[in-house]
Amino acid sequence: MIVAANLCIAMPSIACTNFLITKGASKNGSTFITYAADSHTLYGELYFWQAASYPEGTMLQVYEWESGRFLGEIPQASNTYRVVGNMNEHSLAIGETTFGGVGKLVDTTGIIDYGSLIYITLQRAKNAREAIKVMTELVAAYGYCSGGESFSIADPDEVWILEMVGKGTKIQQDSKSKVAKNLSKGAAWVAVRIPDGYVCAHANQARIRTFPWSNGSTSISSKEIDKIFNPAVEVVYAADVAQSARELGLYNGKDEDFSFSDIYNPLDFGGARACDARVWSFFKSINNDMWKYEEYARGFDLENRMPLYIKPDEKVSFEHTARMMRDHYEGTKMDMTTDIGAGPYKLPYRWRPMSWEVDGEKFVHERAIATQQTGFWFVAEGRSNMPKALAGILWFSADDASTSCLTPIYSCSTRVPEEYAVGNGDLLTYSDNAAFWVFNRVTNFAYLRYDVMSADIIALQEELESKYVEMVGVIDEHAKKLYSENEEKSIEFVTDFSVNTAASTIKQWKELDRYLLVKYIDGNIKREANGEFLRTPTGVSVSPQQPQLPEFWRKTIKNDAREKLLAK
Repeated sequence: MIVAANLCIAMPSIACTNFLITKGASKNGSTFITYAADSHTLYGELYFWQAASYPEGTMLQVYEWESGRFLGEIPQASNTYRVVGNMNEHSLAIGETTFGGVGKLVDTTGIIDYGSLIYITLQRAKNAREAIKVMTELVAAYGYCSGGESFSIADPDEVWILEMVGKGTKIQQDSKSKVAKNLSKGAAWVAVRIPDGYVCAHANQARIRTFPWSNGSTSISSKEIDKIFNPAVEVVYAADVAQSARELGLYNGKDEDFSFSDIYNPLDFGGARACDARVWSFFKSINNDMWKYEEYARGFDLENRMPLYIKPDEKVSFEHTARMMRDHYEGTKMDMTTDIGAGPYKLPYRWRPMSWEVDGEKFVHERAIATQQTGFWFVAEGRSNMPKALAGILWFSADDASTSCLTPIYSCSTRVPEEYAVGNGDLLTYSDNAAFWVFNRVTNFAYLRYDVMSADIIALQEELESKYVEMVGVIDEHAKKLYSENEEKSIEFVTDFSVNTAASTIKQWKELDRYLLVKYIDGNIKREANGEFLRTPTGVSVSPQQPQLPEFWRKTIKNDAREKLLAK
């Protein structure tokens, strides 16, 4: 998603966050990547492509993910894999965040945008290394028409970060064919495997800086791309990644001194405060030494850059990973619930625009990990201790991560829940049975009195997600037994579980919607006992609670309107 270059000029209105956790860094030995697809125009739904075979000569039409604009067509693969959301039947998962990059580096003649790149690759690759090969060969062949991107790529064994940016458009007219060609077609890119036992993250600021150049074993260029399947290879890069920067006038140093982030996406106040701050908030939650980067995260100590990846103090659980996707900088200098902008009910959000000016001074609101404009979000889990067909679970939800609920979808599923399916409503068409709209009804009501209403939402969220974790353990055992007898029956069994659990989630969220309306209508808070609203002996509602406004807010009102409101 797009991010502004300088937060002082314009805060990003569209932005995403990814965490990358290796199997050696996770509590249960799984790999995890997270993704919040944040956009004010993105409808949250669960994409689905069935596996298929195609005759030779079949062409695939490519449409830009964000706009739906037709870009062109490319040869279709002879065989494609089933894809559920951002994870395929082989447990390969891909997420992204956009950093944009300097200048106008988009290939305007290209026909592969970053969204199409993800979903085409998921249909064609079985593991992270193969995905990197497919992704980089696609943009080399057909041109990359998006801005700079950081991609999270994971399978049950490995986790990689791939950063990519276009090389601009340099048109040359062929004198014989009269066909215009872009001499800059393709992309500049670097991919780094996150060492096992470590954790990475990215959030709309390029993170890869210097890297080892080809030494024949651990680091290779795109000219040797087939060597990527050598387990010793830990870094892969476009052969012209530095030379392209030289030709664009962005760099004039040696290859070994080349820093991808510093050249293609130079850090500024906005890159730290609106982007890397989200990385920092996750990092400091798992490694206490990361608190030393708080001023960097606030944009005031840009020389003190964070490392690309860190080792957690303790292994990271699924629960902590999901919880941090719901973070609003609580407990830090950027805590969004503690300044006057949060209002009397500690709302951790500020409506756009995020930058503003008063009396000639410029100010910013924070852009935390959790945000109101999330279309969908997920935690993709790859389990190397499971049969291959059962190894992937896409923990999926729509809308604001902090007040929505994840549901487990096995990535081998042969169908998706109706409540999450593409076509069940859109951003301008309300559907009473669409997860996106059900979650939004609850969440947007909660924004009115966030301090008390969010507690009711989180209680159900935690209850359901804890139950689902336990249920997955039971389902796994039965599915493995079935798998040894009949793989198709095993896959259908976990598909049924995925679909039914998702439907149950939305049913319970609808009940929560009704409960919250009854409890909090008109600014009152109904009294309860043992899960029931209290009535008088005659059956009438007991008088509701009417909590006093917090003292700091009463003082604010007094200071603003003392003469008008003063009582005698």
